[in-house]
Amino acid sequence: MGERQGKVVAVSVAGKKGEKKTPVPSATLVADHGVRDDAHAGPGKRQVSLLAAESIGKMRGKGLQVGPGDFAENITVEGFDLPGVRVGERIRVGEALLEISQIGKECHDRCAIYIQAGDCVMPREGVFARVIRGGKVSPGDVVRKERP
Repeated sequence: MGERQGKVVAVSVAGKKGEKKTPVPSATLVADHGVRDDAHAGPGKRQVSLLAAESIGKMRGKGLQVGPGDFAENITVEGFDLPGVRVGERIRVGEALLEISQIGKECHDRCAIYIQAGDCVMPREGVFARVIRGGKVSPGDVVRKERP
């Protein structure tokens, strides 16, 4: 099949909901919970959020000064077809194994990024996952699809 693997660019956490996430040197993903010490962690289908660096690049192209964590994503990846994953597929991210649980999200309020640029990529290109097997994730780690 020869699917391309990507890499983790950043891992980000927030202490409270509603705050932008801050990149950290590494994070531990906990099975069926999410990112340890992140305000959004907990049971449910949206335990971890992921966004492609290429998606962030689209917003930079609109003149915004944005980077990893600014879209409230936990894991920023590059070189991996994140918008091409499907619900139910599993991906390995560092030591962790994730199962894609949701593509995109509904935004109830217009975020600061939408207000500045008239657009936001997270609702369309953000991906959410459940943690199947926990482990450490750090920038530079490999991201790849797992075979069923």
